[in-house]
Amino acid sequence: MKKAGELLSFFFDEKTLDRAQEYSELFASWASVVKAHRIPAAADHSRIVELERHVLLIEVDHPGWIQLLQTKQRELLRALQSRFPDITGISFRLSRKPGPVVPREVQEYPVDPEQGRAIKETSQSQERESTLYDTFEDPELKETLKQLKLGIMARNKIQ
Repeated sequence: MKKAGELLSFFFDEKTLDRAQEYSELFASWASVVKAHRIPAAADHSRIVELERHVLLIEVDHPGWIQLLQTKQRELLRALQSRFPDITGISFRLSRKPGPVVPREVQEYPVDPEQGRAIKETSQSQERESTLYDTFEDPELKETLKQLKLGIMARNKIQ
């Protein structure tokens, strides 16, 4: 029995296979790039969907993630260009698919439907949250992330 790589090399020339490998590495690199730029949670809420005319299209599951990623857009582009020099830009769009499944612990927070904010959180979740937010130095970014979390929680509770 032949391996998949052997079968592919039978149908495609080496240049085509090298290009396919490069695309595969590009799509797989997104998670490590956002983690390296101190927004690791974005890896679970965004993905590369296309590279067209040297512009990378990133799809996200909530508008807040677009805003957050745009704050780091230049750094993300430079990091990607260091490995994939053909990329000239990054564009973001909201996903047309349903969002990710929210972990059970987040779904259980009681939410005030009028304000869209969590009413009360457990001390354990508050401890984890403060540790997470302490990794960011920019107070405005911390507040944006907190508001993003509350909005997501409210949206998932109301639906």
